[in-house]
Amino acid sequence: MLRKIVLWVLCTLLVISEGFGQNSSSTYSALGIGEFSYGGQIQNQGMGGLGISFGTGWSANAVNPALSTRNTIFNFQASLNYKRIGVKNDTENSLVDGGGLSYLAISLPVKTGKFTAGMGIGQISSINYRLKVDSPVNNSDLKAENNLEGDGGISEAYVNFGYLIAKNLSFGAHGSYLFGSSIRSNQLLIFDQSQVEVGRASEYYERISVSDVALKLGAHYFFKTSEKSNLHLGAIYQTFGNVNGIAFAKLAPIGQANSVKTDGDFIANNERGTIYLPNRYGFGVSYEKNNKFVIGLEGQYQDFSEYRNFFGESLSLQAAQKVGLGFQIVPDFMDFDKLLNRATYRMGLEWMRTPYFINETTINDIGINFGTSIPVNQLSLLNMAMKVGRRGTVDNGLIREAYVNFTLGFSLNDNSWFYKRVFE
Repeated sequence: MLRKIVLWVLCTLLVISEGFGQNSSSTYSALGIGEFSYGGQIQNQGMGGLGISFGTGWSANAVNPALSTRNTIFNFQASLNYKRIGVKNDTENSLVDGGGLSYLAISLPVKTGKFTAGMGIGQISSINYRLKVDSPVNNSDLKAENNLEGDGGISEAYVNFGYLIAKNLSFGAHGSYLFGSSIRSNQLLIFDQSQVEVGRASEYYERISVSDVALKLGAHYFFKTSEKSNLHLGAIYQTFGNVNGIAFAKLAPIGQANSVKTDGDFIANNERGTIYLPNRYGFGVSYEKNNKFVIGLEGQYQDFSEYRNFFGESLSLQAAQKVGLGFQIVPDFMDFDKLLNRATYRMGLEWMRTPYFINETTINDIGINFGTSIPVNQLSLLNMAMKVGRRGTVDNGLIREAYVNFTLGFSLNDNSWFYKRVFE
């Protein structure tokens, strides 16, 4: 049965890779490449994003590919995501939401405890916003109304490998095929003091599709602090560089900007070019009491001041910094009579300085995380994670977001994948 599931998953990866996406719903995803993903998989999300220095054998480890060597049994993992945001500025409040497939991941122990391979699809960045901006026209009594919309992002289909090169020391590589499209539009209307439209409404339409590869390297080392406890160290380095893409951009009357055949001014007519994405670094340390609890601290850094869009613009972004503190506990790993005692419970704190720097103001993001993994049979798990947080400020004419992000998924595990069948 499990082998049929795996074959179905492999086919699904090929079929849905062109349409994979996750809605972020954030108003700040209007800037740069959108909202960059640092959360990892569901077990990481419940622990403040912890996944560079510590991984579990019961779920696929994709944040640090070196940790995939901990997967000594076959694992298939998937999750769905839903996010609800309360958006507020000086004068207005609104609610927005969005969700979708978060990721699919497979881990295969080619040689148990020594060499592991994996594959999956996930999200690099997300764009999903709807904004209306009213502003006066300089040196006149007119008012401008801008309606801005955006959807899409960058996804990845990846393969990864982990190898134990020495006692307690492993290295890993994570190769990604980047794909996806982002579509943005800005409709401009001009009104006089009587709210009568003046002139001809115009629209700027932009569609950028990317197709390229990226590489992430990881390392993990642990040493025993006692007979039943370990200290884990981990590091990752992900390189993007110039990501190849094709751009279509046009200025035309509303309703005509997204077509090649209508009148308008072309800024780019399916032209090839690149987007420069900065490299990403991550480091972490965690302390583990075997089959009991884990506590860890990790940080990531990505300098978006180096970012350049398809037209060579930097967009005044800054370096992104993220710090996560995570904790998990298993009340009684061997209590087979009480299911909740064998479950894993997680919590974490996250702070992030986002890449967005607007009106001389840094946009920070802070949140608290919760999560659990509940056994559904001897090996497989039902996984849940939730993050409650706040991003931005209402000062200086900006927007503050209060959000709840909920993720639900499962891990299917099997320890007989590579065993030869003896009895039919």
